[in-house]
Amino acid sequence: MGLLGILVALVLLLWLAYRGWSILLLAPLAALVAAAFSGEPLLAHWTQTFMTNGAAFIAQFFPLFLLGALFGKIMDDSGSVTVIADTLTRRLGTSRAILAVVLAGAIVTYGGVSLFVAFFVLAPMATALFRSAGIPRRLMPAAIALGTSTFTMSAMPGTPSIQNAIPMPFFGTTPFAAPGLGVLASVVMFAFGMWWLKRAETKARAAGEGFGADEQVVDLEEVADDDFVRSRATGSQAFDTAEMVHGEDARNVPPVWAAILPLVVVIVVNLLMSLVILPRMDVSFLADERFGQVTLSAVGGVWAVATALLAAILTALALNFGRLKNIRATIDAGANASVLPVFAVASLVGFGAVVAALPAFGVVKQWVLDIEGGPLVSLAIATNILAALTGSASGGLTIALEALGQSYMEIARQTGLDPALMHRVAVIGSGTLDSLPHNGAVVTLLAVCGSTHARSYFDIVMVAVVSAVLALITVIVVGSVFGSF
Repeated sequence: MGLLGILVALVLLLWLAYRGWSILLLAPLAALVAAAFSGEPLLAHWTQTFMTNGAAFIAQFFPLFLLGALFGKIMDDSGSVTVIADTLTRRLGTSRAILAVVLAGAIVTYGGVSLFVAFFVLAPMATALFRSAGIPRRLMPAAIALGTSTFTMSAMPGTPSIQNAIPMPFFGTTPFAAPGLGVLASVVMFAFGMWWLKRAETKARAAGEGFGADEQVVDLEEVADDDFVRSRATGSQAFDTAEMVHGEDARNVPPVWAAILPLVVVIVVNLLMSLVILPRMDVSFLADERFGQVTLSAVGGVWAVATALLAAILTALALNFGRLKNIRATIDAGANASVLPVFAVASLVGFGAVVAALPAFGVVKQWVLDIEGGPLVSLAIATNILAALTGSASGGLTIALEALGQSYMEIARQTGLDPALMHRVAVIGSGTLDSLPHNGAVVTLLAVCGSTHARSYFDIVMVAVVSAVLALITVIVVGSVFGSF
């Protein structure tokens, strides 16, 4: 009955979430269903297991949700993201329209801008560019997804994405874990994705298919405030789309150097904090009871990313102080944009904690650990499955590591497996099957591009799922043979 309860709870969570129900209600409901099937005390699991673990996630990662959303909103309202995208468009031209969209998305997201902010800025640019180049509208979502939701989210060393931050406390790693393998995975994702998109463009031209006869204009404010889009989006990424319409655009856009500089600050400060400053700091105070008696490895990664984002926020504000019409409105909108997402993901974490605490989960756990191919393969499969079921890379990854992280660290100690390699495998694994039809990023991306699952989803699968799976296989094979590098 216990295993049946876990299955029923997952199906309930998946079905109702896809229909637009709030994760804040669904996650505890599904957790209680699983506990009831196992004959476990319901109230105790709700208040002591679900809430305690959800609160722990918020305590650990809310600084990154808060600063990431705030940075994205400042970069959006200041016009910096638009300037970067427009500059790449002019430099590359319509003949390389797909490459321009992919690179624009990659630059801003690797620099710390929320991919949802990137969606809302890149979609109008891509529409104009694809129309001029005669490229079908249906390829727009895939091009934007390749640049924003693949290698810069899970593979590029130092990426400030929340997915790259989640394994750090579990494995004692940094944002730059396994940098060589991360770059290799990025090359695989980018190369395969670009090959597929160019192939699709060539076939469309040969068939006489252009941008499309419709002159549909997407109302981005309407999309941002759509209840269904919002409910799906907040469970998968760290930005509440409803806040896109709040705040005010800048009086004039910044020069290119001022638009790019905050992104550079994120990367440089993150690198310095991770590899130079924190390792040399005296952090003996962390052993005090008032600081949780933790080690630097448990908090250093979050500290590095948080400091990098804070430095970038201050840089962006300083550069655009005279341009932003209402700085307070922008800051308020950015801060508010982080609240619902962090609670939504924390609810998924609480659900996973209840399931992991059930007696029947021991069978599931042992099955995962016994998967043929070794710990890297089983870790990849676990994160894939959970990200697919929850429709959230961050939620699925946290659930997997909360339940199995200690077991994998014990395996690493026994076998000499580098935790950095496990970090990179786990993050890339979480960013594969999360892009199923019910994923919030997919739903939002299709909406802002004015497309549908029927027209565009297959190409999204090829560039966001297949490319990530190929990169994951590559990292596991190369990492198993040569180790982490």
